[in-house]
Amino acid sequence: MTKQPENEPNKKQQQLEDFKVDHEGQDLTTNQGTKVSNTSDSLKAGERGPTIMEDFHFREKVTHFDHERIPERVVHARGFGVHGYFQVYEPLTDLTKAKFLQDPNVKTPVFVRFSTVVGSRGSADTVRDVRGFATKFYTEEGNFDLVGNNMPIFFIQDAIKFPDLVHAIKPEPNNEIPQASAAHDTFWDWVVNNQETAHMIMWLLSDRGIPRSFRMMEGFGVHTFRLVNSEGKARFVKFHWKPKLGVHSLTWDEAQKIAGKDPDFNRRDLWDAINDGEYPEFELGLQVIEEEQEFDFDFDILDATKIWPEEQVPVKIVGKMTLDRNQDNFFTETEQAAFHLGNVVPGIDFTNDPLLQGRLFSYLDTQLLRLGGPNFHEIPINRPIIQYYNNQRDGFHRMTIDKGKVSYFPNSIRQNDPTPAPGKDGGYEHYQEKVDGRKVRTRSESFNDHFSQARLFWNSMSPAEKKHIIKAFYFEVGNVKDKKIRQKVVDMFNQVDHDLAKEIAKGIGANQPTKKNNAAITETSPALSQENTNKSPETRKVAVLVDEGFNYNELKQIMVACEKQHVHLEFISKTFSPVNSAEGDQIEPHKSFANSHSVMYDALFIPGGQHIDMLSGYKEAKDFVNDTFAHAKPIGATNEALELLANTLVKNIAYTNDHTGEVYSNLGVVTVNDAHDLTQFNQAFIDAVAQHRHWMRENHDRKQA
Repeated sequence: MTKQPENEPNKKQQQLEDFKVDHEGQDLTTNQGTKVSNTSDSLKAGERGPTIMEDFHFREKVTHFDHERIPERVVHARGFGVHGYFQVYEPLTDLTKAKFLQDPNVKTPVFVRFSTVVGSRGSADTVRDVRGFATKFYTEEGNFDLVGNNMPIFFIQDAIKFPDLVHAIKPEPNNEIPQASAAHDTFWDWVVNNQETAHMIMWLLSDRGIPRSFRMMEGFGVHTFRLVNSEGKARFVKFHWKPKLGVHSLTWDEAQKIAGKDPDFNRRDLWDAINDGEYPEFELGLQVIEEEQEFDFDFDILDATKIWPEEQVPVKIVGKMTLDRNQDNFFTETEQAAFHLGNVVPGIDFTNDPLLQGRLFSYLDTQLLRLGGPNFHEIPINRPIIQYYNNQRDGFHRMTIDKGKVSYFPNSIRQNDPTPAPGKDGGYEHYQEKVDGRKVRTRSESFNDHFSQARLFWNSMSPAEKKHIIKAFYFEVGNVKDKKIRQKVVDMFNQVDHDLAKEIAKGIGANQPTKKNNAAITETSPALSQENTNKSPETRKVAVLVDEGFNYNELKQIMVACEKQHVHLEFISKTFSPVNSAEGDQIEPHKSFANSHSVMYDALFIPGGQHIDMLSGYKEAKDFVNDTFAHAKPIGATNEALELLANTLVKNIAYTNDHTGEVYSNLGVVTVNDAHDLTQFNQAFIDAVAQHRHWMRENHDRKQA
């Protein structure tokens, strides 16, 4: 095996550097390099006369502006990209001959684009939607694109339905409403008439549909692929990305408020984390099924609406991706990035997954229109790190200057160069699967079960997650105007779970469903519940409310404790004016109540001190506490700060004994009174932050999150 340099990510970075221009300190020029003396006034016939057409600078400047926009993606239009690298943990020689999966010392550069699916480029980050998770590996054998989502399944089984699905879920054509939302008649009419969507709807309406961060969501290849080793042995595979920070989500109320407060919430979170040196990490996992096991399951492994339950097919963790560099220019990198399922390398092949087969055509066809022709692979972000050689010339935006007069094969003028490489020399060879059948427009009967895995997903949810799914049905289907469609939704999901359907009917004003015989089906998959994810305090953001007279000693102790755990504190006050502690120390607030909100933070801390009298008089401070409480997030308060809690929803569970120095922790609310050493409090509070949410609090909360 030819060994890559260990600094391979730098090779891609240098390749991009070759196309970059720093404008600082430079004279303004035209695109041809001619210096410009004035770019604020057009050339006129007299001071008040008409503009003269000979003004070449005016024409160039305006013409470029008129043509700066390219068609946005039909789906996944709103995206955000970052650079990084991937390393395999150990050679996977037995599974695949793909070189980037062999040497643990090799760092393969990657570019990852996260996205929402339905909304336009101007929609908000936090809408309820599937999230795209596309990874471009710049390997020494060419580019491999792992094009996935944050959900392991899809709405449909066959790609021929994709145009209909997108037409149904997009804004209705008569009024272009609603934007970035599935809460309308045409989508749910599609759902009830295509019941293979049942499983995907359960995922979409779960907490997975509103991730807390791109850094805290899983990625899945969705389709069933093949891995082929150097001996020609093939196995079925599904690809997983597992975030080291765990899988965490927003509440629906938070998602809606964030969309108004900061529509760029998820992309800003990713941008800031990388700039702060807190590089997101995702482990690559493989689910592998031997060819002889293809029919050993009660589902078809080629059905894209089905998962391979991790309890039946364990995920083997094989490597790690680290995202460590932000893009330099959004348009030239993220917007022009072209992903394609057909970008594979030797050792990775396709299966007869009918959704995969159709999308292999669609991805390439889309890029031809969006990026203006067949040479989009020459755009810097799409170029492989190795040189490419073929007889494909000309076309829009051709950048390579091909030497010689031969552009065909076979030829004798150049002795057939460039020459195809046999498999033993690294040439791509398709797996030789035997195919025997008649040409038919039909679907295998093994694809006909649409409800068993939807039921498995429902059974696997925690009580809080089930509550959130029901509330999501209330919003999404409640916005459907056609009552007949609403009733069909109830009847459809009655085949998933009778109690679920009853709750849906109650919330949307439909008739109660007839009992279905599914009560005895109780299988669960713990891997499907976010309650079982990794929970860590790292990179969490804690809001700290302060005003004149806060206790600096208490604040300093929590600052030191949080810094050790990589927890971030942001000070919030009435205004941006510096705030003085009772001891005379001064801090500058990061935010004011006017440009912050509890939904932007993972937890809340309020130090004691004289400032509590002032905070207790601010509606914004009490709203901050109440919303943090309503969203089941950790709240910490020390000494006098308990007085502020007494005027909020927290009073029902906060401990308020005036003479205790013991730490009291109840449902994520951590308090201590009459204490100067906060060591135990700090640990209890950070433990509460690590839990992310304290859902049992919802049972105590009159204000639903």
